[in-house]
Amino acid sequence: MTETMPEMIRYTADVVCIRGGDVLVIERGWPPHQGRLALPGGHVDAGETSRQAAARELLEETGVSIPADALVLVGVYDAPQRDPRGRYVTAAYAAVVPDNTIATAGDDAAAVRWVPLDAPGSLAFDHSEIVRAAWRRQCTGHHPTPRP
Repeated sequence: MTETMPEMIRYTADVVCIRGGDVLVIERGWPPHQGRLALPGGHVDAGETSRQAAARELLEETGVSIPADALVLVGVYDAPQRDPRGRYVTAAYAAVVPDNTIATAGDDAAAVRWVPLDAPGSLAFDHSEIVRAAWRRQCTGHHPTPRP
């Protein structure tokens, strides 16, 4: 009988940061998908929630500061092949920021840019799917707005 090792699962958080009709993306500075556009996000550290990790990663990668409780869950993405490094499960969040919000590249982002929310192009990982889900929320009136 052959025993298999348990699969290592990593936990991450991503952010769909919406400004007007645009979404904030980063140019990845590291593999995998180095040079491709992706949502800001990263690993959930010990002692923090995925919401806290999403807010922290957004700040570290783009300079945009959002309170963790202002982030609204878009969904959990856990397809086994979504990341070439192995099994990654991400909690994706969305938030709307003021039209005058400025982003600057930091941490592992080589660059940042605002792209159309309804046509972000081909993003790394399954981030295009995540953006489409957030865009559908915008179109159906389920706006990702801060909780009181």
